[in-house]
Amino acid sequence: MNLKKIEVRQGDITRLEVDAIVNAANRSLRGGGGVDGAIHRAAGPELLAECRALGGCPTGEARLTQGYRLPARFVIHTVGPVYHGLPEDRQLLASCYRNSLTLAAQNGARSIAFPAVSCGVYGYPLEEACRIAVETTLDFLDADDRIQRVIFILFSDDDRRVYAEHIGSLMRE
Repeated sequence: MNLKKIEVRQGDITRLEVDAIVNAANRSLRGGGGVDGAIHRAAGPELLAECRALGGCPTGEARLTQGYRLPARFVIHTVGPVYHGLPEDRQLLASCYRNSLTLAAQNGARSIAFPAVSCGVYGYPLEEACRIAVETTLDFLDADDRIQRVIFILFSDDDRRVYAEHIGSLMRE
């Protein structure tokens, strides 16, 4: 079962030695707060220069850059939806995960790490976002075997626990 390819951790995404890390970016791709700011600071100014050349990213899509000073080879920038409680929020968030996984696989990445996309200042409820993230990832892993390891890395222990409990419940089904 593909649940064995999924791992949940608490920590700093900028320190993970994986092929690709996902940045919960804004549409300009020019850095910001939270995970986005931390990734830009850790990667160095070359990341911002490459992001500027990309010309932004629409909500639900993803763009790939080099990792520069990060241990990860690539940074995949995805723009999650600002939560409004509408059906399209779910579709856009699922699209972030699907498009990030697709880009990673197309570029030879076998391992990828995700933060909780849209859960910070964009206001997506963590439990619902977790279900969407895990369900979308499992659907992708069922259809495409190029990605061998997915890490959901959460900033707080409370957030980590939500993901761990959800995945644990799926393992018991």
